[in-house]
Amino acid sequence: MSDPKRKPEPGRGERVLPGVWRLRLPLPWPGVPHGNAWAIRSGDGIVLVDTGIHSSRSMTDLELALRMVGLEVDDVRLVVCTHAHSDHYGQAASIIELTGAELWMHPAIGHMTVPATDPEAAFDRRAEQAISAGVPADVVERSREARRGTGFGVSGLVKPHRALAEGMTVDSDLGPLEVIETPGHAPSHISLWEPQRRILISGDHVLGKVSVYFDRGDTADPVGDFLSSLDRVGALGARLCLSGHGRTFTSVDAHIDANRALVSERLRRTEEALGDEPRTPFEILPDLYDDPVIPQVMEWWMSETLCYLDHLKLRGRAELVEGQPQRWRCSRPLG
Repeated sequence: MSDPKRKPEPGRGERVLPGVWRLRLPLPWPGVPHGNAWAIRSGDGIVLVDTGIHSSRSMTDLELALRMVGLEVDDVRLVVCTHAHSDHYGQAASIIELTGAELWMHPAIGHMTVPATDPEAAFDRRAEQAISAGVPADVVERSREARRGTGFGVSGLVKPHRALAEGMTVDSDLGPLEVIETPGHAPSHISLWEPQRRILISGDHVLGKVSVYFDRGDTADPVGDFLSSLDRVGALGARLCLSGHGRTFTSVDAHIDANRALVSERLRRTEEALGDEPRTPFEILPDLYDDPVIPQVMEWWMSETLCYLDHLKLRGRAELVEGQPQRWRCSRPLG
């Protein structure tokens, strides 16, 4: 995990293919020091896939990355966001205001509506969910105070000018980019597929460093959605992946298999951690993850764990016991 006190590196750009550039943009999160935006040549300008997070210097970092590869923000003709998380959507409103470009993305952005328009209300909702999951009130309050006033990394809520759906295409000099709906990580998540060169622009669905996160609350089973989305992209036969974090990689099928294996292992650990005695989601966190449960990762892991519990419940392998804070137990013997 990276040092949270380490000064972020400035944005930088690099060419990965003719007419395709990776824009490496800094992030403020321990363990996730940067994210990728992708500039793809399209006619006399570029399609910008994802935007980076919004902060006091985020536009400077984007401009720096673009200039390193001979581009300018004014070259942006279209913004496409793979999903409505702050590190992929955060600067969309600012870029659209500067360039007049349209935003195309999946319309299921309800999970971003409250954080983008009322960050304090979003903090309140997360605090309530944490207490309901068994997190001690003093721990929740310390976390909330540490983040108060920091915002959610979004310059403004902007709805898509075109709602992307399965089978639609985005024009580029690389070729038509086909939209593949890949929910799970977020309900708004899409990937882009260039079939001639078999290039997958995967957002956060498949990453070079195998890692999962599930946005909980807008769909019944994010884990099931994620596994189905893995099946969908696994059937494509991709040869190169341009992901939302890290470098490009070619072993796409192996990464898809590794994601399935990780989810399967976490589900197994969740079920074993429950046993017959009811436990809160917070109590089982140390049984699911190999690293210590520290404040910087607790919210991430709590959302993921609750999604595993929802998935097991839908499959008749876990049940929620009445009362607050919520407690869970196994529905049937393991084996």
